[in-house]
Amino acid sequence: MLRRIISTLIVVPLTVIIIAFAVANRQSVTVSFDPFSSTSPAYAATLPLFVLVFVLMILGVLMGGAAVWIRQTKWRRTARKLDGEVRTMHQELDAMRRRVAPALPQTAGEPTAYTVIPPPIP
Repeated sequence: MLRRIISTLIVVPLTVIIIAFAVANRQSVTVSFDPFSSTSPAYAATLPLFVLVFVLMILGVLMGGAAVWIRQTKWRRTARKLDGEVRTMHQELDAMRRRVAPALPQTAGEPTAYTVIPPPIP
C-alpha cells in the first residue's frame, strides 16, 4: 500500500510536468541531418519541439541501456557458469545421498550412535 502511494506521489506530478512541457513547446522546429548544406538539406524533418525532445530522451535511454547490457556481459556469463556448477554439485550430492541412504538402516524413532547424547560426567 505504501509503495502504491509513493508511486502515485511520483507519477502524478511527473505526468503533469510532461504535459505542461508538451503544451509549452508546441512550436515546430526543423531538424536537418545534412551538415554540409544548411539552406537546402538533403534530409530535414519539421516536427514539434516536445516530440524531438521525447524522441531524443528515449534514444538516450535505449543507448544507455544497451551500453550497460554490453558491459554486464562478463557478469552474466560468470553467473551462468556458476549456476551450472551449482546444479552439477546438487546432482552429485543427490547421487551420493541416494547411494549412502540404503547403507544406513534406520527405523523411525530409533536413534543412531551419532544422535545419542552421552550422560554427564559426575
